[in-house]
Amino acid sequence: MRRLEWTVLRRLDGLLQGDYRTLMRGTGMDLADLREYQHHDDVRHIDWNVTARLQQPHVRVFTEDREMNAWFLLDLSPSMDFGSGQQRKSDVSTEFVAVLSRLLTRHGNRVGAMLHGSSVDKVVPARSGRQHVLQLLHTLQTRAQSSPAAVSGPTRLRELLDAAARSIQRRSTVFVVSDFISESGWDKPLGLLAQRHEVTAVRLTDPLELELPDLGLIPIRDSETGEQLLVDTHDAGFRMRFARIAAQREAGLRQSLAQAGVDTLELSTDDDLVNALVRFTDLRKRRSRATAGGVLPQHLIAFSDQYEIRREAADSASARQRRSNNISY
Repeated sequence: MRRLEWTVLRRLDGLLQGDYRTLMRGTGMDLADLREYQHHDDVRHIDWNVTARLQQPHVRVFTEDREMNAWFLLDLSPSMDFGSGQQRKSDVSTEFVAVLSRLLTRHGNRVGAMLHGSSVDKVVPARSGRQHVLQLLHTLQTRAQSSPAAVSGPTRLRELLDAAARSIQRRSTVFVVSDFISESGWDKPLGLLAQRHEVTAVRLTDPLELELPDLGLIPIRDSETGEQLLVDTHDAGFRMRFARIAAQREAGLRQSLAQAGVDTLELSTDDDLVNALVRFTDLRKRRSRATAGGVLPQHLIAFSDQYEIRREAADSASARQRRSNNISY
């Protein structure tokens, strides 16, 4: 943790913080709406200027201030122990969890985790504080030491996503940390999870999974199924077929993530964690600004048109009522 705080957190400090707002309204600093006064309202929230203009008491409603809950859905299947360089995918996963957890808990937010190997075998409740981050990292390390990689069958990422949908009741920020080497059928649960929570898919990769070098005759073993093959990487045709199939899988995976409606952060075992996080943050900021100044999606356009029609009808009815009562404004 000290190493990450000195080498990573200091470089990221101030870049990944932001305002987290909920859909709930209550006490806070940001004005959300005005409505008519009700008998249980606090008189201190009455807007006297609006009350004087409309001749009816109105109160201010504010956006409620609330801390954020963040959850890490961690894929700890045997394929995560692969790495062709100095780092394995599981090492990158641990560093990512440590950095994001410490950044969030320093500002009063709470973090939790769900660990999935062959099944969801550990749930770390969401809490705040540096001690809780250390406990989370200790849980990851002790689990890796006590449960060495073994043949457990294909990863069923759908089980992790279904368990998260059942367990995480409060609207949260969810990071799905996995290499997404899994049985099919996880895309629909991921989309359903994104309808309730803000979901980011953190995809871990290794360069050797995309392109094989010329290493001659080598054995290859599937860490999850135990299947072994002897392949000739000196064969240029074999390397080309491998790269083509890997590219097709990449395209299909990215399409599934896009259809699920989640943001994707790709982390490679040979990439710099700080640079990857900064690129991802800058991309989200630019997209947020473009969305704020761009065109509404089609379903929101239809809703907006209906709202404008209703508002114009209400304004016309209100104007007719004012004329009939001879009220001057």
